[in-house]
Amino acid sequence: MVKRLLKIQDNALVKRITIWRQIKDGIFIAIGVVMASIGLKGFLLPNGFFDGGAMGMSLLLEMLTPVNLSVLIILVNLPFILLGAKQVSVPFAIKSTIAIFGLAFLVHYIEVPAITADKLLIAVFGGFFLGSGIGFAIRGGAVIDGTEVLAISVSRKSSLTVGDFITVFNVCLFIVAAIFVDLETAMYSMLTYFSASKTVDFIINGVEEYLGVMIMSPHNEDIKQMISFDLGRGVTVLKSDGGYGDKANQLPDRKVLFCVITRLEVTKMLVEINKIDPKAFVIQYPIKDTKGGMIKKRPLH
Repeated sequence: MVKRLLKIQDNALVKRITIWRQIKDGIFIAIGVVMASIGLKGFLLPNGFFDGGAMGMSLLLEMLTPVNLSVLIILVNLPFILLGAKQVSVPFAIKSTIAIFGLAFLVHYIEVPAITADKLLIAVFGGFFLGSGIGFAIRGGAVIDGTEVLAISVSRKSSLTVGDFITVFNVCLFIVAAIFVDLETAMYSMLTYFSASKTVDFIINGVEEYLGVMIMSPHNEDIKQMISFDLGRGVTVLKSDGGYGDKANQLPDRKVLFCVITRLEVTKMLVEINKIDPKAFVIQYPIKDTKGGMIKKRPLH
């Protein structure tokens, strides 16, 4: 029914796109599981540092019960996966289940030599590997820590990013951990997740964040040509009507230019606009993601 409504004729093309998307998701999830395992086995666990989220809960329960850590990873994450099936989707829950089982398997069976005993390096690079694992798994449409389901849900409804929510959650968790372990270890573990949260944001959003730019100027035609030909970016012309002052009546059918660029390009665009019209009114605002059009695509997107 959907294909008929959308008039999609090339079923083979649709199948190829779907299969390629699934392959990319599988690669991202596999990379995420491996990176997180290295962070745990190579940095945190050998040096007595705590992880955060569901892993942190699992580590605390391992101290209080005789249950194996790998089993606890699965048991602790199970309620979050069920929550993900209801709030996100069943395919998301299936991917996350596979990822979590894979993480539990690697944590139990692989042996990674302790890379360093320096506490600062453990915190920074342990957080980097863990954050990379979380970020790649999310890029693959899954999570490797059940608490990330809550993080994704909150990020959709508030200004908090996934990494920010994970940081706040883990600060609370590490306060509890400080009671059962010691304050210094908990503090270094918090530093680990400050590093991890920034890595998560980088993996998900990339260095080239997108900005929407709206430009109002009587020289809109010259600016449009500059954006299209000098910067090589797409531009949309919107018709507008002024609402204040004498110019609103003098220019009832003004035009507003709209384009999407990366944060790295915005300075150049502002300089070029200033050359054409120093008094141009320019509005900038962040955009989460884009598809199609004449913009740079993020790596791994």
